[in-house]
Amino acid sequence: MGPGHPEQPERLRAIERGLEAERFQSLGRVESPAASLDAILRVHPQAYVSALEEAAPREGYAALDSDTLMCPKTLEAIWRAAGGAVAAVDEVMSGAADTAFVAARPPGHHASARNPMGFCFVNNVAVAARHAQAAYGAERVAIVDFDVHHGNGTQDIFWSDNSVLFCSTHQAPFYPGTGGRNETGEHGTIVNAPLFAGSTGDAFHEALADRILPRLRDFAPDLILISAGFDAHERDPLGGLRLKERDFGEATKRLLDVADKSCGGRLVSLLEGGYDLEALSGSVSAHVLALMGA
Repeated sequence: MGPGHPEQPERLRAIERGLEAERFQSLGRVESPAASLDAILRVHPQAYVSALEEAAPREGYAALDSDTLMCPKTLEAIWRAAGGAVAAVDEVMSGAADTAFVAARPPGHHASARNPMGFCFVNNVAVAARHAQAAYGAERVAIVDFDVHHGNGTQDIFWSDNSVLFCSTHQAPFYPGTGGRNETGEHGTIVNAPLFAGSTGDAFHEALADRILPRLRDFAPDLILISAGFDAHERDPLGGLRLKERDFGEATKRLLDVADKSCGGRLVSLLEGGYDLEALSGSVSAHVLALMGA
């Protein structure tokens, strides 16, 4: 997205360095394929896809808003980020893998069906949910978002859909200005647990235990998806929460416990935010260790 932008390629390099440690050598590693148009169109209309293609520059940068830019390679990255989400669902729903983590950028949870926003173009977690429903007959899919920013795009996409439960912890009041506890969707399947700036891991885990995990258990999903943003870490330059690496690992274990009891352990996690490179590397490592059952 241009020099100095926090949503930078070095984010994935930092994650790769963290996952080079010996304890991660048993991981299966697969390059994300490009998503099919059909997979994208389950969430985004053709007119929006065409608008993204037309906006992509042949050289330099094109700004879609003040935060969200495209370069000549952005379209490929968009399709591969969504394709990674689809491929991970395939791996987990087919039983080829127990869990999966998709380290891809750009992120997606701010993108609504018709609008890019906040570094996001295609809503990858929504594409994953719709693929699980269309390809594997999943009747109930749950999405848990612990990015420091509220996943307004995901909430908007599933606002009136009782087959998808969307749960979010996030800093509030904060960008993008949504995510109040009173935002519950048409069928009560939106669950927001906002946290004040300065909140520590204790408040985060309390929000999970009191508001999100009980709803998740009651919903009994066929698949759990995580919008895994690590910008709630205390070192992150874009957030004001005070989580540590171990908080992400513990939250992952709690979500896996629900997955084990509800859906045979099927869980797919997709990277969202996280902009301090050292904190991102350590937090993803703790998250992936938990996904591995360590």
